[in-house]
Amino acid sequence: MVRSGLLLSALLFILARPALPAPEESALPAAQVETLEKAEAALREERWADAVALWEAVTRANPLDGAHWSRLARARYRAGDFRQAIPAFRKAIELRDGFPWASAYEIARCHARLGDKEPALASLERALAMGYRYLRAAQRDEAFASLRDDPRFRKLVGLVDTSRMSRVEGWRTDLDLWVREVKRIHYRPFRHVPEREFDARVRALRAAIPNLSDTQIAVGMMKLARLIGDGHTLLQPRYLQGMTRRALPVRFYLFEEGLFITEAAPEQAELLGARVFRFGDLSVESVLASLDAIVSQDNRMWLKHVGPNLLRNPQLLNGLGLIPEPERVSLTLRDAEGRMRTVTLTPSVGEPTNAWKRLVDALPAPPLALRNPGARYWFEHLPGRQAVYFQYNTVQDDPKESIARFCERLFRFIEEKEVERLVIDMRFNDGGNNFLNRPLVHGLIRCDRINRKGHLFVLVGRNTFSAAMNGATDIERNTEAIFIGEPTGSSPNFVGESVIVILPYSKMWGSISDLYWQRSVAMDYRPWIAPRLYLPPTFADYRAGRDPALEAALTYRERQPLTASPPAGRCPPSAR
Repeated sequence: MVRSGLLLSALLFILARPALPAPEESALPAAQVETLEKAEAALREERWADAVALWEAVTRANPLDGAHWSRLARARYRAGDFRQAIPAFRKAIELRDGFPWASAYEIARCHARLGDKEPALASLERALAMGYRYLRAAQRDEAFASLRDDPRFRKLVGLVDTSRMSRVEGWRTDLDLWVREVKRIHYRPFRHVPEREFDARVRALRAAIPNLSDTQIAVGMMKLARLIGDGHTLLQPRYLQGMTRRALPVRFYLFEEGLFITEAAPEQAELLGARVFRFGDLSVESVLASLDAIVSQDNRMWLKHVGPNLLRNPQLLNGLGLIPEPERVSLTLRDAEGRMRTVTLTPSVGEPTNAWKRLVDALPAPPLALRNPGARYWFEHLPGRQAVYFQYNTVQDDPKESIARFCERLFRFIEEKEVERLVIDMRFNDGGNNFLNRPLVHGLIRCDRINRKGHLFVLVGRNTFSAAMNGATDIERNTEAIFIGEPTGSSPNFVGESVIVILPYSKMWGSISDLYWQRSVAMDYRPWIAPRLYLPPTFADYRAGRDPALEAALTYRERQPLTASPPAGRCPPSAR
């Protein structure tokens, strides 16, 4: 009876309520939309006073969206109303808009602009504790001009004058700052090594600094970064960086048969095609195994990609204790004529130039995958196969055509030409901007003509990493794609992102990961996406101009199901 009485009361209450107006009777939603559009336009056009008034109206109408409060705070700051910007930034933090540490940093800037020194320092400390990324920007930020000589400010932002430091003091300062930043920024720094073990390694290196060479110290710090256990958290000395790089005048690639020279400076062109067996007294295999201790990685495929490049640096190999001298290395090799030889090479400064010789250029017909390596993305129609080959080399927009526009053109071409097979080559794609993959993934999902078993293929390998890894995982989860090649250079779920740190004394360049990218299901612990067809690169195929992975994708035949397949569908263009 009690339950029946409650039901009856609830029914009477519902019947007694006044009817809500029909949607067309209320102008409130339309007014909100109009105000929001005006507010966005004022912010875009930098009409700060108008933007403040409009965003105040937006937040009154909808106080639950943190992005609205962030925009109001920004408008107030740019209008010079620093004091009123502070509560708006606090509201954005409360509602967890974007990176909360960014709003905390802006609060510190507001206090500094107002001349409130103690609140500014306290807010900056909070922002750093929350994971604020950009130390170098904070060091140079004009909002903090009045604080730049304050010892507390300088310590917070790592603003260190190393000009009067001894070598030992300088290196220890770098080490301490690196460890502080790893613990402060990294998403979860001690997943793979207990903190007490990490700290013990740090103490041991710190104590050993007076007795180590600069190269040995740098190697020791690279080993610490390796302990964190992800491919984006790393350290590099200056001799591994860009135009200050010191490297041998050859490039290596690790094929199934072994390590081969595939590119060379003009004076070393005779070494093209040679297989390398030893570095000094050590085999290639043992040298690569030693590099594992300093190569930050998500899985061991990344060592196959990065390791051959590091072999070009005698200074690094010397710091690892693998060769006796930092300025030369002896290679035992078998040249293209089949002769066993020993050659001694010395490093040069800078990156390879267009004058370098490539083994692939000597081939009568280079494989399709190696014909256009400089393009960010491109496709070619293979009419004899009713296929399109699409090489996706980086997840970064080309200034001439964005990825979104490119994908529109790609899928329109597939529809117009009635293409039956699409091969996406991601073997050379090491990432970029994760958010740019969406047009490709959504286009594949919509394209019934291609998104069927035996019609969509993805070529992957050791260099498929970071944003490209996220793209590959999205394709794997949401389409009928068949993967061919090698395992990927990262895992479906991984800790990534690159927060840049430059150490003040040594100028070592570092990166720290502060985000967890879960593109697959939570219980996906795979170290990589394993291809359905495992076809790793061989030197025999490379020398002959063959690409077995691409050929497998073009000739693949799915076994016919017992029931008839539905007819091929359409490939509609994306809605913009």
